[in-house]
Amino acid sequence: MTTLHTARVRHRSLGVALAAAGLLTTLLATAGPAAATPDPGDLSPGAGSGRSAGPAPDRELAPGEIPGQDEIVHSRNIKPLANIPSANPKAINSDLAFQGNFAYAGNYDGFTIYDIANPKSPKVVTQVLCPGGQNDISVSGDLLFLSTDSSRSDDSCNSVSQPATEKSSWEGIKIFDIKDKKNPKYIKSVETNCGSHTHTLVPGGRDIYLYVASYSPNEAFPDCKPPHDGISVVKVPKKAPTKAAVVAFPVLFPDGGNPGAPANPGVSKTTGCHDITVLPSEDLAAGACMGDGILFDISDPEQPRVIDRVQDNVNFAFWHSATFNEDADKVVFTDELGGGGSATCNEATGPDRGADGIYDITGRGDQRKLVFKGYFKIPRHQADTENCVAHNGSLIPVGGGRDIMVQAWYQGGVSVWDFTDSTRPKEIGYFERGPLTTDQLGLGGSWSAYYYNGHIYSNDIAKGLDVLRLDDWRTESAKWVRMDRLNVQSQPEYH
Repeated sequence: MTTLHTARVRHRSLGVALAAAGLLTTLLATAGPAAATPDPGDLSPGAGSGRSAGPAPDRELAPGEIPGQDEIVHSRNIKPLANIPSANPKAINSDLAFQGNFAYAGNYDGFTIYDIANPKSPKVVTQVLCPGGQNDISVSGDLLFLSTDSSRSDDSCNSVSQPATEKSSWEGIKIFDIKDKKNPKYIKSVETNCGSHTHTLVPGGRDIYLYVASYSPNEAFPDCKPPHDGISVVKVPKKAPTKAAVVAFPVLFPDGGNPGAPANPGVSKTTGCHDITVLPSEDLAAGACMGDGILFDISDPEQPRVIDRVQDNVNFAFWHSATFNEDADKVVFTDELGGGGSATCNEATGPDRGADGIYDITGRGDQRKLVFKGYFKIPRHQADTENCVAHNGSLIPVGGGRDIMVQAWYQGGVSVWDFTDSTRPKEIGYFERGPLTTDQLGLGGSWSAYYYNGHIYSNDIAKGLDVLRLDDWRTESAKWVRMDRLNVQSQPEYH
């Protein structure tokens, strides 16, 4: 999520913005392409109940309708199967990864392992306390990786917040051995410049690589000084993971990237990347890097090489994440307008901001280009008390040349949408809850919504883990695709 570091103690300033929701909404409505704002950071979720209201049978929204507080509504082709409320209602739930019959859910206080062998009745296996937001998560074999992007007093799970202006402060990657699911063991840390907001696992033979995305340097930060125009590459030997180390820092923006304001008002200056998705089967990666979207070659994983780069200085405020389609001839980039803490799914913001941008990939080899084709945004307007913007999603592996994905929109809920025609994307299913709060801007909703082995799993910031079943003729073929693991930013070859 978008972070504009000021003091970099990482108790971010969004609390003030949330308290001034009316002013922020006005700014978003009137300021051309609105500037990205800080993400939820260490704030607590909204004041609504930690438990969900029961779903009304086949309850669909009427055009223009906003559901009642905490009310569950969904399209007829989506059925809610289960919800596991958050054990800690003050924690912010974040990303998801999958392996076998287990789901791994990050949160700002650590991570939770769920047994999802029976999707109708998932069970908590264990909860690990290891604060250090946002705890972006991935798994490989017996190893679990966590990102720490908040300045800590040390690399332990007992650390406390400490200003980044202090040289001893720590941020980076934590590695756990998860062979015993009930008793994960913390085995190694790797410090990275500017921390690790997100990371992407790049599978290999003897080694695993992690592409570590971080941004917003400051001359006052000893371990995060400008320019910060690349990514950290961490090499993890599979047989000796405790020897993991940073092996490269490839520069992706030798010209400094998007300058942001004043040249491009309302657009984030590129000072690193937010998120990267790799497509190992094609030796490709797509990077969402604040003010730029990039396509790059990862045939040498330690030295990724940029092929093409695009900007959208009209409607994109903060390039947040990327998803390839199955044929590797499209990329969906998301714009996290307002940093995930603003109400941007409303009529005032419009359909082209805080949305997805769909780009076709044309040409071959080093001549490949990203060509803009269209925007997608959920057609369901949300209340001005609901934080809502494009966020994390994954493909639904339907094959046959059809492109469908599921995506989280914070309090906009979970959306299933078809972008087979890049110029005319459309929503084909949804699940959402009504506002957490009705008198002030609240923080909640789906952080990540991913399709895994026949079901949709959503990690809701405030409500916990949701399991949904999708029954639609357009997605039936995906139910035959079975995977033994899924780290969404390490995109598999499904067919």
